[in-house]
Amino acid sequence: MNNKVVKNASWIIGCKIAQSILNLVIGMISARYLGPSNFGLISYAGSVVNFVVPIMQLGLGKTLVRELIENPDEEGKVLGTAMLMNVVSGLFCMGGVFVFLNFANAGETETIVVGVLYSISLIFQATEIIHTWFQAKLLSKYPSIASLISYTVVAAYKIWLLVTGKSVRWFAVSFTIDVFVISVILILIYRKMGDQPFSFSWGLGKKMLSRSKYYIISGMMVTIYAQTDRIMLKLMMNEAETGYYNAAVVCVNVTSFVFVAILDSMRPVILEAKHKGDAAYESHVVQLYSVITYVSLAQCVAMTALARPLVTLLYGEAYLPSVVPLTVAVWFVTFSYYGSVRNVWILAEEKQKYLLFINLSGAIANVGANFILIPRLGATGAAIASLITQFFANVVLGFIMKPIRRNNALMIKGLDPRPLGRFAKRVFKKITKRA
Repeated sequence: MNNKVVKNASWIIGCKIAQSILNLVIGMISARYLGPSNFGLISYAGSVVNFVVPIMQLGLGKTLVRELIENPDEEGKVLGTAMLMNVVSGLFCMGGVFVFLNFANAGETETIVVGVLYSISLIFQATEIIHTWFQAKLLSKYPSIASLISYTVVAAYKIWLLVTGKSVRWFAVSFTIDVFVISVILILIYRKMGDQPFSFSWGLGKKMLSRSKYYIISGMMVTIYAQTDRIMLKLMMNEAETGYYNAAVVCVNVTSFVFVAILDSMRPVILEAKHKGDAAYESHVVQLYSVITYVSLAQCVAMTALARPLVTLLYGEAYLPSVVPLTVAVWFVTFSYYGSVRNVWILAEEKQKYLLFINLSGAIANVGANFILIPRLGATGAAIASLITQFFANVVLGFIMKPIRRNNALMIKGLDPRPLGRFAKRVFKKITKRA
């Protein structure tokens, strides 16, 4: 792993640490203020909106780094085409959210209003795809700084809501503010740093869509087993149970910035190595698996041991029913990020067509497990269902499906801690050199 990757990851991690601390403090206060029911309502609205995000993105976010690497002279056209396509699909998705809420939550005015307000964020999430240009250039310090600024703005907004005692509807707008600020900052930075203005090409759009189309349905399947638990908890149980489960998942995701930083920094390196026919391509994949394995294992052990004091500290005794779901949910982190690494390998190998079967199988397993376990165990049942699903979809299926068995062989090699040791050594050298 070269110094540019380490530097890129360091920027992401540094800004994300500050961002996570800020988000954690404001989120903790907001959750206590809203209570489990309203906190669960916000979580439900977010899950419904996230359900259509793969449709809005058209799978382009998964392939755009590769498009930029292969077409360096058409960056403006690639980005402009992708953004316009996403904005148009985002408008249709907003309409879809409204229709779903009126059908699934007929007569629940508060739920419908909160969901519609949350869905406005889809428009600005569409323009956020420009983030991939910074990933491809290993310039993640700019999106990291943009995210930190955005979180500061949102934190100030939420503090104002808490001081003035605003209703849950006002909290539903906070995510829209977040993605709006990030989008504006990144577009302005690109206009200063990028060599080409944004433009649109129908022919290029069709070409990009032909490569990314496999990720649309597969992305929806991933969303099903990432978001269905909250939706089913709300529809089969109540808002409070959804709030308990969401609190557990938020605790699990406190350190997600570490995994995101590692994946965002290594993705362009792996894809470029494959594109150039570099012999080190597979060793990069193995190293990524090794880092993900042992970093996530450390998180699992720590959070399992500290689940009760962690929930009490962050959310208060009103959220103590979140403790058991947390001790279960944290263990699917490893398998979840195994899926992210596998998807990078699949993109590099151009085996995207197999994602549909993988994610469809995972979605069916998740819905079935939730349907059985939620009525009996509530939030804990949803956590168990997610654990089963992530292990099945991201590990078991890799051994069953012959075309992707090579990836599982690399995954097994990643259990060797030595690649992690080499990564840690490079990071340490980089830090001490700066000091």
